Amino acid sequence: MKAFVSAALFLVALRLISATGVLGGVPVEGYGLSFQYYQDSCPQFEAVVSRKVNEWIKKDSTLAPALMRLHFHDCAVRGCDASILLNYKGSERSAVESKTLRGFEVIDDIKAELEKSCPKTASCADILTGAARDATVRAGGPFWMVPYGRKDGRVSIAKEAGRVPIGHENITSLLQLFQSQGLNVLDLVVLSGAHTIGRSTCGSIQSRLYNYKSTGKPDPTLSPQYANYLKRKCRWSSEYAYLDGTTPKAFDNAYYKNLQWKMGLLSTDQYLYSDSRTKPLVAALATQPQLFNYQFGVSMAKLGNVQVLTGDEGEVRTNCNAVNRY
Repeated sequence: MKAFVSAALFLVALRLISATGVLGGVPVEGYGLSFQYYQDSCPQFEAVVSRKVNEWIKKDSTLAPALMRLHFHDCAVRGCDASILLNYKGSERSAVESKTLRGFEVIDDIKAELEKSCPKTASCADILTGAARDATVRAGGPFWMVPYGRKDGRVSIAKEAGRVPIGHENITSLLQLFQSQGLNVLDLVVLSGAHTIGRSTCGSIQSRLYNYKSTGKPDPTLSPQYANYLKRKCRWSSEYAYLDGTTPKAFDNAYYKNLQWKMGLLSTDQYLYSDSRTKPLVAALATQPQLFNYQFGVSMAKLGNVQVLTGDEGEVRTNCNAVNRY
């Protein structure tokens, strides 16, 4: 009965969001993208991306969440234009907010392989978007179709990386960011579920453990038992803690159950269960793993279409780290 009620709540939320006209529904052609984009010009594109992603993750499983995070950081600033990959002083990649990002070498490897078989054809933005999908699948998450045709941006500014959430923002701020990108409250809750895998530096939760809002005490929304565990785990700010404290290496809906048990690692995680706008969705996803899997693919597809550049709006870089010189 409880599962039925949760599923019903989830479906009601879907209908409400659909009624506002912001649940997507835009054909990929509306973004200037196509599922057949590389069919003639680079037919091996997806095979190369998938093979390379699998090779890298087989050697280092932590690259799966790293690639998903890299994709989110890219799309959150100037849209999905591979601006996060540009590597020079003053770029997004050089910003303090980007210092823990990983996976750049995977994208470079894929790009080098594709340049051999179809030079000056496959954009870095498309590679990163496809790699994030394949990393999700490799981690045990859902598969979704990715349309291609994104072009690479020529601008990357370090201070703009400050727009990306770092784990302390309130729900209103997060919703404003998501809505500015054409995403909604459901996308916020579902994409936060990417924290079902991956790690965070202990430095990002120090205030929650020892001095929440200058009280000299732990965050009261954090389970005392979990807080004690984290204090033992995070003796140094440079150490890491799993974002999902119960099934950290499984792509599942345990993340949402953890929030109900006051075991959200980051403040932004736990806020999802304390805010009336997001709590019902968390409750539904906590009991409906199949809904989480399905909607994660839908929301990731939407994320990959955020403010894309097409046609003459961008370029196809020959090196993902730098704009073309010609």
